[in-house]
Amino acid sequence: MSGKIEPLVLKGDQTLISALRDRNKEFSNQQGASFFKSLEATQSPKVFWIGCSDSRVPESVILNLPPGEVFVHRNIANMVPNTDLSSLSAIQYAVEYLGVKCIIVCGHTNCGGVAAALGNKRHGLVDHWLQNLRDVRARHEEELSALTDEKQRVKRLVELNVLAQVSNLRGHANIQDAIKKGLEIHALVYDVATGLLDELNPPPADVAAGVYALNIGGGH
Repeated sequence: MSGKIEPLVLKGDQTLISALRDRNKEFSNQQGASFFKSLEATQSPKVFWIGCSDSRVPESVILNLPPGEVFVHRNIANMVPNTDLSSLSAIQYAVEYLGVKCIIVCGHTNCGGVAAALGNKRHGLVDHWLQNLRDVRARHEEELSALTDEKQRVKRLVELNVLAQVSNLRGHANIQDAIKKGLEIHALVYDVATGLLDELNPPPADVAAGVYALNIGGGH
């Protein structure tokens, strides 16, 4: 993909949906019929992106990639809880059926979910989801409390959360099998102020691998 993407502006009495459909037609014309024909039968992405639902972090756009290149799962604060059937299903499909070569867990600066988890205000239903993020906060409360600048606290919890979700991923049996076959897992943070990705360095994958290693048949 190339060229600057212009923001959405309504013209005259144009409705939002009509404006969106016009932009869709423009996109389709730019790519060409042959491009979409190549995508019709199947998908074969090499990358699985686990990111935040935030509208400022559209994975294909910031990676400068066309449709078909990235399989995606997004939720509030890019979480990978082991009780969430949606993310678990996406992970299994990406690894076992699509055979992705790389999984990226990506957080971002100025994350509203992370900021909410750092506070003690009730937000309703979303608090159940943020419990997973508060667990990460609790494990690192001493480090986070030592940061007096609120922006730095949010940024640091964003990083700690991404690392925690990578750790969660490594506990999946199918992920462990895929890692043995060459699957890469990367922890990234996207800076919404610059448009750049920064890579974090998770602990070595073998730190607790034996704890989560599962064998078919239930043998020890």
